[in-house]
Amino acid sequence: MRLSICLVIFFGVQLIGYGQSSPKYSNEFLSIGVGARGLAMSKAQVAVVNDVTSGYWNPAGLLNITEQYQGALMHAEYFAGIAKYDYAAFATPIDSMSHLGVSIIRFAVDDIPDTRFLYDANGAINYDNIRFFSAADYAFLFTYARELALIRGLRVGANFKIIHRVAGDFATAWGFGLDAGAQLTRGKWELGLMLRDVTGTFNSWSHNSELVVDVYTQTGNIIPENSTEVTLPKAILGVGRYMSVAENFGILATLDLITTFDGKRNTAIKSDFASIDPAIGIELDYKKIAYLRLGAGDVQEIKDFDGSTSKTFQTNFGLGVKVKEISIDYALTDIGDQSESLYSHVFSIKASLNKK
Repeated sequence: MRLSICLVIFFGVQLIGYGQSSPKYSNEFLSIGVGARGLAMSKAQVAVVNDVTSGYWNPAGLLNITEQYQGALMHAEYFAGIAKYDYAAFATPIDSMSHLGVSIIRFAVDDIPDTRFLYDANGAINYDNIRFFSAADYAFLFTYARELALIRGLRVGANFKIIHRVAGDFATAWGFGLDAGAQLTRGKWELGLMLRDVTGTFNSWSHNSELVVDVYTQTGNIIPENSTEVTLPKAILGVGRYMSVAENFGILATLDLITTFDGKRNTAIKSDFASIDPAIGIELDYKKIAYLRLGAGDVQEIKDFDGSTSKTFQTNFGLGVKVKEISIDYALTDIGDQSESLYSHVFSIKASLNKK
C-alpha cells in the first residue's frame, strides 16, 4: 500500500512539473506496439500479456512464462515499405519468484537521399554526388519482474529504457526513462496497470549544425540547436477474462484504457487534464494451438467538409498457430486508421526452450 501511494504521488508530481513545457508527441515509435498477437488485439495487452513481449506491454507479465528461456522476433513495414520496424526480445527466470528480460526495438527509414551536393562546382547536376543516410529510432528495454508473496496473485515489474535516435550525421539523441507495471489475478479475472515513462523519459538532442548551416541560411530555415525533450507519463489500466466456450474452444476478452495527461487529444474520452483511448481485444483458441484474434480501438472524431462530425475507429485482425514450442503469429493492422498509410502485414515468431 505504501509503495502504491508513493507511485501515485510521484506520478502526479511528474505531470505537474512537465505538463506545461513538454511536447505532446515524443518517442512515438514506442507507442506502435510489438508482437503480432498484441497488434491484432488493438494493443489490449496490459492485463493478459503472458510471454516475452511483456517487456514492452507490462513487465509484470514476464512471471507468467513457465519455460526456462523464451525469445521473440518481429518485422513490419509501414508506408508502403518505406519505414521498417523490427523487434527482438529474450526472457529467463533468475529464481522461483523473479524474471529478467531484454528487448530491442528499431524503427527507421533508410536510404534517404542527401541532395546538398547535387550541383557540382560548375553548377551542373551530378547525380553521383547524392549521398544516403538513415533516420532511425532505437529503444533498449531492460526488464525485471517479481512476484510479491505478501499479496496473493500480485506480480510487479519495471523497465529501464535507453533511447537512441539518429538522423544521419545531422543529429543524434540519447534518452533514459523508467516504466512500472503490475498484474493481479483474482479468480478468473486478470487486472493490469502499466505506467509508461513514469519518471518522464528525457531525450537530449545534439545537432551538427555546421553540416546544414549554409543550406538553411540560403533557404531561410531555422538553424537547429541542441535541446532536451521530455516524454510525459502515460497510464494504462486493463482487465481481462478467459472463458471456456466448448470442450476444445476458449475465448479471451480484454479491455485497456490508455490514459494520457498532456492535454486534450482526439480520443473517445477527452478533457484538458486527461484523455482516454479504449482498446478491446478478443482471442479465440482451439486447444491452445490455433488462434483467431480481433481488436478495435483508436476512436477518433472526424470533421467533414460540411462541418458535421462522425466517429471512426480502427479494427485489426490476426491469426496464430503454436507447434510444440514454436508460435507463429500474423496481424493485419495499421499505425492509425485515419492516416494515409495502408494496412500492414505483421509477422512475429516466438520460441521457448526448457533447460535439460
